[in-house]
Amino acid sequence: MDLHAILFAGLVGFAFAALFSSIPVGPINLTILNEGSQRGFRWAMLIGLGASTMEVIYCALAFTGFSSLFDDHLVKAAMQLFSFLFLLFIGVKFLNAQTINVPTKLDVASKKIEAQLGKKLHPHSAFMTGFVRVMGNLGVLLTWIVLAANFMAHDWVENRFAAKAACVLGVALGTNTWFLVFSYGVSRGHGKFSEATLLRLQHVSGVCLITFSLFDAAHIVWQLARHKF
Repeated sequence: MDLHAILFAGLVGFAFAALFSSIPVGPINLTILNEGSQRGFRWAMLIGLGASTMEVIYCALAFTGFSSLFDDHLVKAAMQLFSFLFLLFIGVKFLNAQTINVPTKLDVASKKIEAQLGKKLHPHSAFMTGFVRVMGNLGVLLTWIVLAANFMAHDWVENRFAAKAACVLGVALGTNTWFLVFSYGVSRGHGKFSEATLLRLQHVSGVCLITFSLFDAAHIVWQLARHKF
């Protein structure tokens, strides 16, 4: 493979992982916010490490599941359209949010799964707390399924092992970079990382997602025009 394609796949994974990890909607950022200020940087960092480990596993599973689908051009076009609608919906939701955690039916189901996993696995360490909370979060798995499909539909990540591995590695670096920075900021910030700050960050993330979805729409229109549909 071209080295440029591998490096680009890694950069795509890093950028999107950092963006979606920094969106303070899920339980991980709230857990780090609440416990990092009380128990220190090391505890918060290990929560983030556990969360990022499970997130990388979900990312790898998402790429594995889409290995054989993108030989069909109709499937690629359908996934581009679906990812545009999904990112636009999430972006508008984040931009209009009044609180940092708005419960949805998916969140309710995730909490039930997390509770069942907690009874079976009994996570007492910081690492396992982060790991189990992401394992039970259906939204994380759905997000990476959509993102993996989007990356491959746009040929940002080629349907080859080296490119996928580079993207997964980029995701690992992106998620761990965010959780490391956030954990340090919470443990040293003395209240600077409040819920109001996270809500503003959520609004910024919403703008980023809407911008990307519009770019996605422009790409779809350009493809239609090129093929004269």
